[in-house]
Amino acid sequence: MAHQSLSFKGVKDADQVNRLTTVLMMLDGVESVEVGQHGAEVEGRVRRNVLIDAINSLKLNIEVS
Repeated sequence: MAHQSLSFKGVKDADQVNRLTTVLMMLDGVESVEVGQHGAEVEGRVRRNVLIDAINSLKLNIEVS
């Protein structure tokens, strides 16, 4: 299983963390996700650009790297 780390800037509250967790867990190939205000740790077989596109689809004005 592959591991990927994402860094966030601009996550303001627990509601946003919950929304990020949900959108990432719904992706095909994602086995587990740990999300916090400053980033996410993702386990599974999913491309990085797919993870970033899913986050950007929420339109939360979060910078992802």
